[in-house]
Amino acid sequence: MAQFTLPANSKIKPGRNHGGAAGAKNVKEFKVYRYDPTTSENPRVDTYEVDMDNCAPMVLDALIKIKNEIDPSLTFRRSCREGICGSCAMNIDGMNTLACLKPIDECKGAVKVYPLPSMPVVKDLVPDLTTFYAQYAAVKPWLEAQTPPPPDRERLQSKEDQEKINEPSACILCACCSTACPSYWWNGDRFLGPAALLQAYRWIVDSRDETTGERLDQLEDAFRLYRCHTILNCTQACPKDLNPGKAIGEIKKMIAERRL
Repeated sequence: MAQFTLPANSKIKPGRNHGGAAGAKNVKEFKVYRYDPTTSENPRVDTYEVDMDNCAPMVLDALIKIKNEIDPSLTFRRSCREGICGSCAMNIDGMNTLACLKPIDECKGAVKVYPLPSMPVVKDLVPDLTTFYAQYAAVKPWLEAQTPPPPDRERLQSKEDQEKINEPSACILCACCSTACPSYWWNGDRFLGPAALLQAYRWIVDSRDETTGERLDQLEDAFRLYRCHTILNCTQACPKDLNPGKAIGEIKKMIAERRL
């Protein structure tokens, strides 16, 4: 039987135990992925102890406490702390989510924190999203119309038409869905991924856009769109409760219907 293994320099090694909660009675252990590309060291998992009696309830709060009080070298992204910006997307206890929305109490035992899977790592918990944003740009996420707008008002649409774009417009581009998708893991250079396709759908169904045909033409490709096999990890992983899997299915349906 074939056996597969990681390259030697990619294998995760045991890390350091930093302590951090001496004398505390309510202690939670955090096991955090660490990687510094400026050194020749392999990735490792460091262990931190956090005094939960002096820590706010979310995983992001604990990471900030670790950085401020135990280990200032720990690197991660964060901004709004309200589930709006998508900066703190990570893999926590095996699930992609936002650290600012993940309650520590939901994690049984030690809290395991890793960067989003399948992405190159810039440092520690910071993934390189260059390809992800290039795929987003490739779907032309802006209104395209040949008809000039009315001189005295904006381009209007009905409430029903607005409701079609309401949900996909709520995507915060955190990349939780795309990096939960096995098809994206293996074909991330050619498959656009759930996040980009959700945004493509948002503009395809926008009643004000006049390039629906061209948008569908651009997506009708064995890899860009049809590498999706409806596994639906994307929908399960979305921290905003959106449904990229359904949007991808709708795109496939529109392409099929226009052939009839």
